[in-house]
Amino acid sequence: MKPNKKKFEVEASETLAGCLARMKQEGYTPVRRMEQPVFTEKDGEKTVDHQKTVFEGKLIEE
Repeated sequence: MKPNKKKFEVEASETLAGCLARMKQEGYTPVRRMEQPVFTEKDGEKTVDHQKTVFEGKLIEE
């Protein structure tokens, strides 16, 4: 039995469309998109390295 909600993180070598296709293949539809900054520390200063995108998917009822 699959969980009703599941989080899908966009991988480094994956596009947003690729992540959405993977969600659909697993039987989920996107209900929320979250973007979180990923920080790195360089010379004692924190800077934003890149954005991490995570989709929350809801199980498609059949």
